Amino acid sequence: MSLGEFHHFGVPTKAKSKGETYLEGAKLYLTDPAAHPFRVEFLRFMDDSPMPEKLRTWPHAAFVVPDMDAALKGRNVVIAPFDATDEFRCAFIQDGDALIEVMVRRK
Repeated sequence: MSLGEFHHFGVPTKAKSKGETYLEGAKLYLTDPAAHPFRVEFLRFMDDSPMPEKLRTWPHAAFVVPDMDAALKGRNVVIAPFDATDEFRCAFIQDGDALIEVMVRRK
């Protein structure tokens, strides 16, 4: 049973990408997955980024879910829920060797 709808595939990179946006608190540049034909989001972290190493080095799949609590229940939470944008609240979980971003639309 699927918990949500695919949103994007996140790929850490060292290369600068066209159209990057800087997130100061995370010390991270990222691209808009909606602008990529395969919904890829490139993430370029500054050396002193406070984000966990797994997020800085592992690719991730992201899914929009209807209920954050249900999606996280019984899961290995790597990054607790946080307000990522005006539109989304996000969290990251690890399932085996897979890193997964769980996103819920903010109301």
